[in-house]
Amino acid sequence: MAAAAAITELTLLKPNANFPKLYRTTSRFTSVRMSASSAAKPGKKAPKTTKINESLLTPRFYTTDFDEMEQLFNTEMNKNLNEEEFAALLNEFKTDYNQKHFVRNPEFKEAADKIQGPMRQIFVEFLERSCTAEFSGFLLYKELGRRLKKTNPVVAEIFSLMSRDEARHAGFLNKGLSDFNLALDLGFLTKARKYTFFKPKFIFYATYLSEKIGYWRYITIYRHLKANPEYQLYPIFKYFENWCQDENRHGDFFSALMKAQPQFLNDWKAKLWSRFFCLSVYVTMYLNDCQRTSFYEGIGLNTKEFDMHVIIETNRTTARVFPAVLDVENPEFKRKLDRMVEIYTKLNAIGSSDDAAVVKNLKKVPLVAMLASEIIAAYLMPPVESGSVDLADFEPRLVY
Repeated sequence: MAAAAAITELTLLKPNANFPKLYRTTSRFTSVRMSASSAAKPGKKAPKTTKINESLLTPRFYTTDFDEMEQLFNTEMNKNLNEEEFAALLNEFKTDYNQKHFVRNPEFKEAADKIQGPMRQIFVEFLERSCTAEFSGFLLYKELGRRLKKTNPVVAEIFSLMSRDEARHAGFLNKGLSDFNLALDLGFLTKARKYTFFKPKFIFYATYLSEKIGYWRYITIYRHLKANPEYQLYPIFKYFENWCQDENRHGDFFSALMKAQPQFLNDWKAKLWSRFFCLSVYVTMYLNDCQRTSFYEGIGLNTKEFDMHVIIETNRTTARVFPAVLDVENPEFKRKLDRMVEIYTKLNAIGSSDDAAVVKNLKKVPLVAMLASEIIAAYLMPPVESGSVDLADFEPRLVY
């Protein structure tokens, strides 16, 4: 999935959980394990650990109701499935335009060695989070490809080919970590991370948004650095133009999946859920990035301007499919996002203070209420009615 936001939940009001990173030093590099438990095996010396917060903004691993997925894509039960469209999409994925795109060169290691100080750690975090997000997509798509093989072989193969893309992205990012003498232990990560359950229709909404927002993030960064090469600190960004096309194709596939399930797009509940997931993804990205302004400033971007550009373009793209979207071009929407950033920053400051847990919780109460109020107010802003003409109840007329 996209480096921004693999699928994201708007659950900002739950308490954060801590988890350790386990570092094992080898002769070549350090393997980074992200685990839910720091217990060492009996008789073995415990590895050195560093406690960090697994923020609710951290990329998550997802699972779904695979039995329901099988029913949704059973061609005998669902006559809305456009098999010709899926066959065309399958041919597009089989072409594999990026098969030979992700080829490294000595420039990677040379560039990494030049990045020192705080910026080095910022790049490591960027690569780590992005790798985790892509690997999360790989796991979900791989399982969907396996489970749908009998029910709908064409859709199953597309999921399998998308998992191929995500694995390629994750592997490329993990290779990038090796330039900084680190590597994520992805096998361990698969077993150690907790999985969040989403119903299939929520997987569709959230993953579509994740892939499309990933496209706009990647292409915006690529175009910016092409125009301003002095900020090209690390060559991975040169790959973003082709890379983001994978994200775009994935999003188009989920668009086709949703159109094959019109019940997810054509009623009042669909409008409410569409706005909810738009808000979830946009707020999460904005809060996430505003906690990491050093990264964006390091590559010559204004974080908030970058994010608003990405949000607006993603929202315009999403409006072609979702029955309703947020009015993100209303200046009040950005003002609400900025207020959320201020509140969230204060919550983080309280969380990292030396106060007792009880005192921290008491201090957080009014801030959590303020944050909830801003989120609800943003959700209740008058929406923009939208949706695909493919699902309209009337004969569309094009006006020029």
